[in-house]
Amino acid sequence: MSRLKKDKQRKRHSFRWINLLITAFVFVVILVTMLIVIGIEYLLLHYDILKTDDVVTGVSLSMLLLASTIIGTVITFGVTFFLLKPVKTAIRGLYQLADGKYDTRINTYQVPILQEYVESFNTLAEELQNTEMLRSDFVNNFSHEFKTPIVSIRGFARLLQKGNLSAEKQQEYLDIIVSESTRLAAMATNVLNLTKIENQNILSRIERFNLSEQLRTCILLLSDKWEEKQLTIEADFEEVFCSGNQELLQQVWINLIDNAIKFAAFCGIVAVDVHKEESCVVVTVCDTGVQIPQEAQKYIFDKFYQADTSHATAGNGVGLAIVAKVVALHKGSVRVESSPELTSFIVSLPQ
Repeated sequence: MSRLKKDKQRKRHSFRWINLLITAFVFVVILVTMLIVIGIEYLLLHYDILKTDDVVTGVSLSMLLLASTIIGTVITFGVTFFLLKPVKTAIRGLYQLADGKYDTRINTYQVPILQEYVESFNTLAEELQNTEMLRSDFVNNFSHEFKTPIVSIRGFARLLQKGNLSAEKQQEYLDIIVSESTRLAAMATNVLNLTKIENQNILSRIERFNLSEQLRTCILLLSDKWEEKQLTIEADFEEVFCSGNQELLQQVWINLIDNAIKFAAFCGIVAVDVHKEESCVVVTVCDTGVQIPQEAQKYIFDKFYQADTSHATAGNGVGLAIVAKVVALHKGSVRVESSPELTSFIVSLPQ
């Protein structure tokens, strides 16, 4: 018998035992209640509190015992069937979620006390289903992103193997191979960085540094990209200092500025601003590219999510997840504001 079948059988047995224990518990509670009621009735009759003769007392006691037994039995089955049914439904739903059936939903609103639980359960199931969809999309997107440069590298390498190429063509193909290899390495590095950052819960190597200078450096590092698209870079800001992990924060600015360059319209504008507020430092990166749909904005910082499903722009949905995690480590916040004219990412870091 496979391990999966054994696990399913174990879950079914566990579910039966849970049902049995709940039923037994309810039965015991009702049985104890019945015994207490019968005891009180007996004492009332035994000490003549009800002022009845012995015959009436015996008949009354027998009738009360019989009535209590019948009523208690009916109540037990009623409670077990009606009250425990939603509990059993909820437990069954949990096991279905554990089996990977994320489209499971439960509805036990006939018991008001379980309403909050039902809402929480259905919300959890919906989030798990969305996460599973994102994971599936990531596999498809990431496979596509990795396959494209690999196919290019293999194709141009085979052309070089055949020979009979001019020096210019050889150099052109070699440049393409180097470019695609660099792109592959960047994608792999992003995924590794995300894994590393996700496993980090404590911020280390905190130091005070010139944030304005770091932003200028990041803009210069990406100069080839924005010059290729003939973008105008607006980065006129004063010197602002902050405390944090320089290496991690540099990844934030690189990812945000790179995204802005990627999605900005040709000959468009990318603007970077930094300023101090009362209790925080605010960095804003804007571009004049396409609007991010409203329904996509709440998922845009989830790992592997891509609002652009057409693959018209390079990326694997990792950059903004890194941004969100690093900012969270610094006890800051990041949000997006998007309109047809301008898209802005605003990062707030506590001073």
